This record gives sequence, C-alpha cells and structure tokens, in this order.
Amino acid sequence: MDSNYPQNSTSKGTKTIYLIRHGQTDFNKLGIVQGCGVDSSLNETGQEQAELFYRAYGDVPFEFIFVSSLKRTHQTIQPFVSAKGFTPTIVQGLDEINWGTMEGVAPSEESTRQFQEIVAAWRAGELERAVDGGEAPIALYRRQQNALRQIEQAETEQPMLICMHGRAMRSFLCLLTNHPLQNMDDFQHDNVCLYVLEKTATEEHYSIKIHNSKSHLNR
Repeated sequence: MDSNYPQNSTSKGTKTIYLIRHGQTDFNKLGIVQGCGVDSSLNETGQEQAELFYRAYGDVPFEFIFVSSLKRTHQTIQPFVSAKGFTPTIVQGLDEINWGTMEGVAPSEESTRQFQEIVAAWRAGELERAVDGGEAPIALYRRQQNALRQIEQAETEQPMLICMHGRAMRSFLCLLTNHPLQNMDDFQHDNVCLYVLEKTATEEHYSIKIHNSKSHLNR
C-alpha cells in the first residue's frame, strides 16, 4: 500500500470506505461524455489499471464490495471476484449522473462550450439545473443519500470497497464529508484513483485519509 493507513478499522463501530473510480474506457480516452446511459467496457489500459489496483490492495480484508449497475465498475473489481470469489453488491444509486443529450457525443467546440457552461452553473449553486434530458446534481445527490443508507446497513467493521464514476464520485464525496455540493469539483479524480475515508462511531460524517491516490498505478 502507498501509506501506513491500517487495513482494519481502528475501533469498534468505525466505518472505513475505499472509494475508487472505474478503469479507463475508450470513451474516457477520446474525451467523450459517458454518463449512466452509456454502458461502456474497459479498454486494455483500464483492465491493466484494475489488475494493478488488485495487486496493491488485494490483501485488504474487504467484506463487501459495492458497484454501480454499469459494467465498467463490475469489470474494474473483477480481479477481486476472480481471485477471492467476491459477489459484489449492485447499488444503482452509485450510477453516473445522466448527462442527457451530451452522452456519447464526440467532442466539439459546441459540446465543450455546453459542458463548461453547465459545470459553471453548478459551481454557482444552480444545482437543480441539468443538461437537456439529463439529471441535475441535486437529484444525483438525493439518490446517493439512499445509496449510502443501503451501504451503511452492512454490519461490518472491515473496510468496504466502492467502485463508481467520475462526476458521481465528486458528488458522493460531498455527501460523505458534508462538503458543499456546489464545490464538488474540489475533489479531483482519475481512472482507478483511490480515496480512503473513515468515520468513527461518534462522528456523523467521514474524513478523508487518502486523497486521489494513483501510486498503485505506477508499478
């Protein structure tokens, strides 16, 4: 591992979450917005990233692995399934945001302008605004609240692994840490980056112990 962070929760009632983004897809490589409406597969680089993550963290005693309903998250944790026999729990609330008419569209000046405009609106606090046919951040956040309740019902003092998506991950980190949703872009992420978060029995929200680590990919 890339830190001295303990593999087991430190005390009774402590919850530890290892949170990763899925591996690279060809859509990521080409700069095409995927969203929840594009069920893409990992490319060769993404498969290598998934294997490297397993090599670094395969000995962490995860009891539960949670994934979205999209296959790129399933493929990212496949090394754990193959080697450890895990059956991941699908939580649809972890799905990527719906980018509406922007999904699957090749980058252009117009699509770039539209993307920058909507993200700027979200940063300005317009969290009920969405791309045409898409999902607003506040709607994403609300379904993630339900997803987190489902995840925290897992009775375990072992770390949990969650694999999800870029924009959704930023929103989820806001939820976990009680960070303002309009500031979700404060959380950087890359394919198969790692955040580790912890919440003790006396705390209401999680604190981040490892930020956007990619050291496991440099092997």
